[in-house]
Amino acid sequence: MQFCDECGSIMHTEGDTWVCRSCENEEPRDSQAEAAMTTQDGQQDDGAPAVADATQGSTETMQEPCPADDCDSDRAYYEMMPKPGGSYEVRLFTCVECGHKWRES
Repeated sequence: MQFCDECGSIMHTEGDTWVCRSCENEEPRDSQAEAAMTTQDGQQDDGAPAVADATQGSTETMQEPCPADDCDSDRAYYEMMPKPGGSYEVRLFTCVECGHKWRES
């Protein structure tokens, strides 16, 4: 994002020029400076967020049919997880046969 040196408004691109629509100031674009603004150097990928595993520390199962197309199991491990700031819980299921995971609120 480029700001106008004259009035401080956001400037817009028109070809090789930055143009202020408020005061009509024009400035040449600098491709190297723009590339530096969009670089990901120094940023790190923390990966996907951790997801609760209903089998972790749980040996209780309940009768719950697996929704996976290629599985006919009717038993699943389950875990109750409170919703953040909510007044109800979510049940997390993991099929005992195929390991498919799903949730029900």
